[in-house]
Amino acid sequence: MIPYAPLTEDQADYIARSRDSWLNVAEGGKRAGKNIINLIAWAAALDVHPDKLHLCGGVSTAAVKMNIIDSNGFGLLHIFAGRSRMGKYRGREALFIRSVKGEKVVIIAGGKKADDAARIKGNSYGSVYVTEVNECHPTFMKECIDRTLASRKRQIFFDLNPKPPSHWFYADFLNYQDDLKRRGINPGYNYGHFTILGNLSLGDEQLIRELAKYDKGSLWYQSDILGLRTAASGRIYSSYDPATMVIDRKTAMSKRYIDMAVGVDVGGTDATCATLVGVTANWQDLVLIDGVYDKQGISDKMTEAKYAQLIVERLLLWQKQFPQLSRLYVDSAAKLFRTALKEELIRRGLGRIAIHSFDKSDGINARIELTCMLQMQGRFYVASHLERWQEAYMMATWDEHAYTLGEWARTDNGSYPVDCLDSAEYAFYPFARLLERSKEWGNAGT
Repeated sequence: MIPYAPLTEDQADYIARSRDSWLNVAEGGKRAGKNIINLIAWAAALDVHPDKLHLCGGVSTAAVKMNIIDSNGFGLLHIFAGRSRMGKYRGREALFIRSVKGEKVVIIAGGKKADDAARIKGNSYGSVYVTEVNECHPTFMKECIDRTLASRKRQIFFDLNPKPPSHWFYADFLNYQDDLKRRGINPGYNYGHFTILGNLSLGDEQLIRELAKYDKGSLWYQSDILGLRTAASGRIYSSYDPATMVIDRKTAMSKRYIDMAVGVDVGGTDATCATLVGVTANWQDLVLIDGVYDKQGISDKMTEAKYAQLIVERLLLWQKQFPQLSRLYVDSAAKLFRTALKEELIRRGLGRIAIHSFDKSDGINARIELTCMLQMQGRFYVASHLERWQEAYMMATWDEHAYTLGEWARTDNGSYPVDCLDSAEYAFYPFARLLERSKEWGNAGT
């Protein structure tokens, strides 16, 4: 990474326009530099602003500190190094700055919930910067705007990643500003659209590696890379091609794997699913080798013990074929099942197989992104007898309602076997960093 990359012409123009603009909105794809661009513009405004009290907001105070106060060495604390300090202002966390126009106080506020707006009332702010503004609550965002009405030089800075066109931030606020600007009666509105292609801190090789992770025709690429406001429609796994990714069972079972794991998604009245995956030499290819899919109903009265017996029966066969198999990853919510599974493994002589609670902290997006990357690079294979899994990759779509609310989620309405996707991800996602760092993958898709 280049430590101090130059600004592009578009970035510099946005910063220059911000000096005389009341509203400054930096929108675009991920890793586009929106936050840094706004920080430069806001810091310049703060240094000469006539008012003392200012506000920075985000979904949480932790996010504000990370993205605005510190920002990996580029935040206000560093821009004003030697003349800034953290402290308290009337009981609220704040950054104190010795500016060329006297002391400035920048209050830090989280805005995820509606009642967060109450915490910033009672003050008038000279300027405001809200990062990831469309992730905040609408009431908080509106209060931030209203609190600057008495400013001697009103300046508001927002950055955001794009959401669907129907998202509340556009419908309730930004579309109106755009309309006024088109009519020539909103000269103080400064809008900038930025993408990763304008981030000059990324070298060419690093940029190629980043872009190689995305299917160029996918919704994800349009949103995260091109920074477009897209509606959630169509298939998630648009690069999944049965003609090249489905291999016969014998081939899947006979490959040499350097590591293996089993992922288990336990259903109540839904399906219980277990997937055996393997990774080939140099962490190059991922193969869904075999699986268990059992769609039980309420009348079947499947207990945790019966679930465990079902899975262990197949594990006995897998362990004979693949003695190196030593790990299972189970849905973190299935505590009773994990206990029953451990007891059954010991009873059947497989006690050395470790049971792990699958860590979901990275979120489903990261798991989907890894899958899409491997499929797009031709490194993802499914055994031909795993028909349910093939159906799931063919039919998985985005949940349009969740996406409208600002969330990425798979449709989960019983229209396809989504449980197969969950169990497969539980098995292979723990290999994510090794799969991404494979010595071969960086050249794929270039």
